[in-house]
Amino acid sequence: MAILLIALVTLAVVAALIGLLGRNSQDEIINNVPSCSTCNGNDSRCEQECQLEASLKRPEYFDDEELDRYASRESDSYSDEEIEEFANVLYTLRPEEVKAWSRSLIVRHINLPDCLKDEVIALME
Repeated sequence: MAILLIALVTLAVVAALIGLLGRNSQDEIINNVPSCSTCNGNDSRCEQECQLEASLKRPEYFDDEELDRYASRESDSYSDEEIEEFANVLYTLRPEEVKAWSRSLIVRHINLPDCLKDEVIALME
């Protein structure tokens, strides 16, 4: 009888330890899921989820409401003055805002002028 009681207590202690270790690793996995504010471009799934999330929300504006009039324009159809409008907004952004601004333009169906695309990508990195 004593052996059976010791075996049950030992089994309960082992099960409790396994439960605690499993819960800690699950919490660690859940807490390490990247949010859209931490997407760095290396995880394509994160970028896709953030793009989807952004498309379901109201667009974020960066004091650039005037760019909305360029919605659905082709990226190679901008005049020099229009490109300058995009550049003025771009150069007022902090480096950490460039990726969010780019997402905002996409959600608003605004194509970035071709001549600024490389610069935007460089600023995002």
